[in-house]
Amino acid sequence: MTAKSFLLSHYSCSPPKNCNSNIRGRNFSYYTTGNGMECRGAFRLFQFGSRYGEGLVRRNNDSWKAWADVKSKPFKIAESSESLKFEDPISDALLRKKEDGDSLEFPKRWVIVLLCFSAFLLCNMDRVNMSIAILPMASEYHWGPTTVGLIQSSFFWGYLLTQIAGGIWADTVGGKAVLGFGVVWWSVATVLTPIAAKLGLPFLFVVRAFMGIGEGVAMPAMNNILSKWVPVSERSRSLALVYSGMYLGSVTGLAFSPLLIHNFGWPSVFFSFGSLGTVWFAVWLNKAYSSPLDDPELRPEEKKLILSSSVSKEPVKSIPWKLILSKPPVWALIVSHFCHNWGTFILLTWMPTYYHQVLKFNLTESGLFAVLPWLTMAISANIGGWIADSLVRKGVSVTVVRKIMQTIGFLGPAFFLTQLSHVDSPAMAVLCMSCSQGSDAFSQSGLYSNHQDIAPRYSGVLLGLSNTAGVLAGVFGTAATGYILQHGSWDDVFKVSVGLYLVGTVVWNAFSTGEKIID
Repeated sequence: MTAKSFLLSHYSCSPPKNCNSNIRGRNFSYYTTGNGMECRGAFRLFQFGSRYGEGLVRRNNDSWKAWADVKSKPFKIAESSESLKFEDPISDALLRKKEDGDSLEFPKRWVIVLLCFSAFLLCNMDRVNMSIAILPMASEYHWGPTTVGLIQSSFFWGYLLTQIAGGIWADTVGGKAVLGFGVVWWSVATVLTPIAAKLGLPFLFVVRAFMGIGEGVAMPAMNNILSKWVPVSERSRSLALVYSGMYLGSVTGLAFSPLLIHNFGWPSVFFSFGSLGTVWFAVWLNKAYSSPLDDPELRPEEKKLILSSSVSKEPVKSIPWKLILSKPPVWALIVSHFCHNWGTFILLTWMPTYYHQVLKFNLTESGLFAVLPWLTMAISANIGGWIADSLVRKGVSVTVVRKIMQTIGFLGPAFFLTQLSHVDSPAMAVLCMSCSQGSDAFSQSGLYSNHQDIAPRYSGVLLGLSNTAGVLAGVFGTAATGYILQHGSWDDVFKVSVGLYLVGTVVWNAFSTGEKIID
């Protein structure tokens, strides 16, 4: 609300000439000058802390103007129709009163962020449940480690197919339709998983690949939506919150899967988790929009805040592939994403098996202890997001911030994985896993935020491109882990991950940037 509209909404004067009146407990004197009427007196400003000042309200040609000598230093009220601006847009994320009543309103951009968060929560719940259910399934169907590795990796076959396609689709059509499609598709595939397993391995491979198709469009679609809805100064923490939904989804899936399996059998995990997608989809259809320009209920001041930092309001009509692929920072993203996801996906799919085989935990213990690293990731991702945004606001270049955060995301896991071969107790092993994943989560403020930095208009496509490399790491890494375990040891598995983390660190610091390189 502007200074003029705020004052006039609280102090309106229309008494006869040369009279006195009392408005809201303060005395006003009215007198005429020339062609209008003036009322002079003292009034209280209620916005931004109560401060007293002397004011003048003048009626001139049916137009009211107000001046105030306000003592409050942090905020200055100007005589313009511009909305008040904040040094940090997150201040606007506080609950505020609507202009037309006393009800409270939460900023719409954070509604979008929370809906994306919940979508990613479901995403990893539906993905990680197989890492627990695979243990009784392998026992029932007599699958060996190599077969288990192929089943786990079959998800990534479909996931790989829709990364770039999902990014193109999101950037051209809009993120709302794409993300909604993805959630419905993977939820149906989750429900069909037990049926496919009973029919045979080929059917199971196909259904898991179909599930990967649905989840493959989620990250590009989300990146597209947030690039339009979230200002730059809120980018790291909004992305960190959304990605922490993945980690909390892993926590939820790993915590509840053993209980469901124990009480209702392993198929119940897929039936119950898959059905939750319908609830999310109903809310998404009602509340979400691909862009602030599409939302008819968005408050004008919030729309202005968002669009003021928007790079382009025009939809993408063509993708400049040659330009994108000619940029070294793009290849730094691709290579680093591959190196990062190799270790992440191995831990995602094989951690309960590691706990069961090496630490001798039972099924329930494997699921519960596997929760801790993902819970650590959910917390540290948000801590990293706030640190990154704070550094940017203090004047540290985006390039330096991205390099610092991603270096932690690489070297932290590398260090703690090397310690696993030296620990001699299950408690220390779980601690190392937790610290490894916790430092890994700083990547959300590193490479995962970098797509919107260097190519905001094509952020969906760029994430699809780099995540394709990340998915290849999941396909090869998950299958290779099964092969390594059949012919080697867990130490060999971790050595490969550490080597790739070190390669990623060198490439990222040598070639990445936080500056926009593609308009």
